[in-house]
Amino acid sequence: MIGILVALALSWLLLHLIERKTILALGFLPIHKRLKQFLIGFLITGILCLLVQYLESYLKSSTWILNKSITRGIILKSFWWDLKSVLTEELIFRGALLYILIQKIGSRKSILISAVAFGIYHWFSYGVLGNVMAMILVFIGTGLMGYAWAWAFSKTRSIMLPFGLHLGWNFVYNTIFSKGPLGDLLLVSKGGNALSDWVGLFNFMTGLIIVPLFVLLFVKYAVRVEHTSKKL
Repeated sequence: MIGILVALALSWLLLHLIERKTILALGFLPIHKRLKQFLIGFLITGILCLLVQYLESYLKSSTWILNKSITRGIILKSFWWDLKSVLTEELIFRGALLYILIQKIGSRKSILISAVAFGIYHWFSYGVLGNVMAMILVFIGTGLMGYAWAWAFSKTRSIMLPFGLHLGWNFVYNTIFSKGPLGDLLLVSKGGNALSDWVGLFNFMTGLIIVPLFVLLFVKYAVRVEHTSKKL
């Protein structure tokens, strides 16, 4: 929580000193519209993550079973962990710095810089530094995700859609399917066969390439619909 408060304070300070703006420049208003964007983003990537996990289950011939020791308190604690980590990352990579970059050098270069930084950051958060192949795969996967989230920020002029997109994926991945650092949570995988290197790579890249592409198409469609409705 302290990290979020520090990120918010630094964001506010940067926006004030460089752009003479408040934290509201990150697109928290109007509340109804931004909350809707957040929820839509959450549902989209949550469903996509669900499909990717069941594709993996199909390829491995495994099943998902309910963790009998799970409680609502544990799920809420895990959700809170996901929310804090995602919000901190959004404030850093899709917050004041991205907003300022867009104002100074334009959207295209700014989105690319944000995506590259996001990919490099995950070398450290995933602990793959030094493993060349893992570094390449993590950079491609998380970099593409970061590109999609940054593009969503640029097009909607708000942090709320990328926040929802990011949280939807992380919550389903970490808490629902127990793939995160918190161990077994709601569902655990049972049985199945180990995937071959090529099949495993295909499954990995499916989640980390198809999902960003789908998000880009969705954001493009949503922005077009919004512009059309304003003209009517």
